[in-house]
Amino acid sequence: MTRFRSIISRVVALHIVAIGVTSVLMPLALYWLLYEAANSLHRDALRAQASTVATFLHPAPDGGEVTLDIPPEAQPIYSGEYALYSYAILDAKGNVLFTSRPDDAPLSAPSDPLTNDSFTRHRSKGTLLIGVSVPRAIGDRLYWIQVGQDLAHRDVIIDDIVASFLPRVAWITFPILLLLLLIDILIFRRALDPVRAASDTAASIGPTSTDVRLSEQSMPIEVVPLVHAVNQALDRLEAGFRAQREFTADMAHELRTPLAIMRARIDTMDDQPLRQSLETDIVNMTRTVNQVLDIAELEAFVVDGSSQADLQAVCADAVAFMAPLAVDSDKTIALTGVETPVWVHGHAEALFRAVRNLVENAIRHTPAGGAIEVDVAADGTVRVLDEGPGVPATDRETIFQRFWRRDRARPGSRGLGLAIVTRVAAAHGGTISVDDRPGGGAVFTLRLQPTRPV
Repeated sequence: MTRFRSIISRVVALHIVAIGVTSVLMPLALYWLLYEAANSLHRDALRAQASTVATFLHPAPDGGEVTLDIPPEAQPIYSGEYALYSYAILDAKGNVLFTSRPDDAPLSAPSDPLTNDSFTRHRSKGTLLIGVSVPRAIGDRLYWIQVGQDLAHRDVIIDDIVASFLPRVAWITFPILLLLLLIDILIFRRALDPVRAASDTAASIGPTSTDVRLSEQSMPIEVVPLVHAVNQALDRLEAGFRAQREFTADMAHELRTPLAIMRARIDTMDDQPLRQSLETDIVNMTRTVNQVLDIAELEAFVVDGSSQADLQAVCADAVAFMAPLAVDSDKTIALTGVETPVWVHGHAEALFRAVRNLVENAIRHTPAGGAIEVDVAADGTVRVLDEGPGVPATDRETIFQRFWRRDRARPGSRGLGLAIVTRVAAAHGGTISVDDRPGGGAVFTLRLQPTRPV
């Protein structure tokens, strides 16, 4: 049963086994019931016929044994090769007084007691005789009236029905049961619709929708404990996730004040080389703190379904914002591509953070004298091209993870910028990827969903 992981598959498999067994047992049971019913009808008809034969018996005038007087119109029923019934009249000792058999023998076997209500006897020609023995008192004497019927007689319609039941009727039980199986499948699929809906709801739960819970009202009673346990687990996860996010944001906020104080004190130092070194460290620490704050805010960030942003304007603002840093680093930066508005589904401030981090990453890896290019396409794609060392194919998946850096020994911030870009892209239903730039360097491509301006 472990090979069937679906509930419906398990139910169907068990039903198929049940159908196979039922398809065999049901016709056999029905055949046996029909056979017994036919025999019962035969015996009732034979008892009625025995009562009729009893009316033909009359006491002898001389006080001897009875006489049998069968009317001429009834004689064909008991005589001839194709007689419908056979009879035998026996006295209390079992001696045959009258019989329709040519051998003057009783219908029952010699070993059968006369007191038996019914009997069966295999005849010499291979047929089966079924009969009854009915006692009748005529005068002061008891007589046994035996009436039998040949089951192979061509006029016995009921036996023909019983004999033809299996080949002609029993086969219909299988398609009937198969139809019931199909109905069961539809019923089970309908019954499991709430479970399927709960699965879809569970699949939608993520960092931006930690408050979503599975509905317990429409669930089957057997599944409610599992759904309740899942909701309780989601409550604990949400509490832990919220505590972690709040801790990260509080820590970043608390670090800003000491960093500002340290920078003010460093500015008063007379040792120029030491002051410049410490200022560089303070800038890196401040940048890391700001990125941690961005990450904490983006964890709960959700893009409104109707929000739009001009991607071309966002990239222009980001280039203008990062231009001083590029100039101070002896590098150039340019905005290329379309010059008309490019409307995408998204939040302008979040997209600005993503493009800014991509540009900052390009500036950091481009050598002095190099150039950074931000190219905007009409289909909602932004490409940031640098002239750095590029990204090896083995690192193109891991560079977007938090705090990842190829050179772990080099001081400085560790991989938060690209993690921010990844989070912004995911929130907007977009993607971020990196490839080699023809002629050297890397190309980071941010793909967003274009939309029409409202």
